[in-house]
Amino acid sequence: MFKKIAITGLVAAFGSGLAQAQQAPASPYTLTGNVGIYSQYIFRGLTQTNREPALQGGFDFSHSSGLYAGTWLSNISWLRDFGAYSGGGSLEWDFYGGYKGMIGKTDFGYDVGLLYYYYPGTVAPALVKANTLEAYGALSWKWLTAKYSYSLDNKTFGVANSDGSWYLDLIATVPITDKLNGILHYGKQKYEGDAAPGVSNDSLASYEDYKIGLSYALPKDFTIGAYYTDTSMDATQKAFYTPAATGRFIGKDTFTIFISKTF
Repeated sequence: MFKKIAITGLVAAFGSGLAQAQQAPASPYTLTGNVGIYSQYIFRGLTQTNREPALQGGFDFSHSSGLYAGTWLSNISWLRDFGAYSGGGSLEWDFYGGYKGMIGKTDFGYDVGLLYYYYPGTVAPALVKANTLEAYGALSWKWLTAKYSYSLDNKTFGVANSDGSWYLDLIATVPITDKLNGILHYGKQKYEGDAAPGVSNDSLASYEDYKIGLSYALPKDFTIGAYYTDTSMDATQKAFYTPAATGRFIGKDTFTIFISKTF
């Protein structure tokens, strides 16, 4: 009888310990990754790879409090195409961090943070590094998001004397089915400052961009998609965004396809 009681007590204790282990609280930290292959890299309506394929990926680290940090990389060619870098200039490496959450018990969310665009390489004589630091703030409602990015650099993406430049990003990711989403986007890039006396960066480099597309969720966290992008510029701005080395306007209307995976 004693043995029976002892064994029964041991089993009960083991079962209780196992139940407690199974009910242990989840970690407040989350680490996720992403990787994708794109037919080209489009950033704010401009091809960054001269319409050539891009391999992209990154990692995100977040806390249940709403704090997060991450990094992301992609191959590029635009710095070499424009002759801005005499060495390197084939990589974009981003670092970012911020805080996001929901507003009360509503469907409204917010996101604020800093994002640093790093372009390793040797800048050409008389030109400036393209490295750029932006502060951003976003407000979202379900599948609608409005984001405002403000440059804290005086060389925003290689445009000299341009601190205070900004970008407005309006995007709708419309759920069509449980796996298919529609993508609509409007953006406005505004450059501040003067490139030279009497020549404003606004007249040279400011523009608007648009995107429309679809994405489809596949098994095992894969996603495929395609989108069409275009920009709105006058003749002066189109000339500014056309490198002499290639003669190809980087804001031309174009289609992009991709496959990506999160893990």
